[in-house]
Amino acid sequence: MLSIGSPAPSFSLPDQDGKPVTLSELAGRWVVLYFYPRDDTPGCTIEACEFTNALPNFSKMNAEVFGCSADGASAHLKFIAKHELGIRLLTDADKRVMNAYGAFGKKVMYGKEVEGVIRSTVIIDPHGKVAHHWPKVSAAGHAAEVGHKLAELRGDVIPTPTPVPVLQGAPIAKQPGMKPKASKTAKTAKTTKTAKTAKATKGKKPARATKPAKVAKVAIAKQPAKKSKSAPVKQPAKKPAKASKKPAKKPAPVARKQARR
Repeated sequence: MLSIGSPAPSFSLPDQDGKPVTLSELAGRWVVLYFYPRDDTPGCTIEACEFTNALPNFSKMNAEVFGCSADGASAHLKFIAKHELGIRLLTDADKRVMNAYGAFGKKVMYGKEVEGVIRSTVIIDPHGKVAHHWPKVSAAGHAAEVGHKLAELRGDVIPTPTPVPVLQGAPIAKQPGMKPKASKTAKTAKTTKTAKTAKATKGKKPARATKPAKVAKVAIAKQPAKKSKSAPVKQPAKKPAKASKKPAKKPAPVARKQARR
């Protein structure tokens, strides 16, 4: 574990072009040395790109930024070309410098304990002493964190955002995902209106519920009954009429005049 204020472990490592980078030759300048597991992996790419984007800011603060891993020069060159990196990448093949800075050892990956490079960063002051150390970091946003800390160590004035005065009654700009707040005047008017409504309805009997309108009945025409196909009903036979008891009338007597002929 590195101690703040103690001399930083000395090193001399080759960069991607084979040029040696020696700590003692960097005296008088601030040094940011960050260790990362491997070239062109998601987290390492994010970290390298963020440091590259922040280089102008580090240059203004008289600081050099170096990344260090166990990858060789050819891997470094491909990594730099692919993502247009502006930082120098050092090779620590035997991991001697990593061990000296506490950047190699046991760590947990995907729920398992393994041994490997630990993502960490150290700031070395112009006198070659440890100014600040992050023993374990997250890739995203780390470059900005280092820049802020370096400015603090240098005693630079860190600009803070000044609040924008809001005039009374002036509309407030709507922020994304932010619900507009109702003004006090609107809230007071709403409260007064609610109170008046409650007062007006106080003591009044509740209105009777209106009966539902009757639905008019629609007359349905009766359909003629269908003839039954059952067998015809037999009618009882009629009895013969009874003979009259009165004697038949005798024929009238023929005129004698006809007999004499």
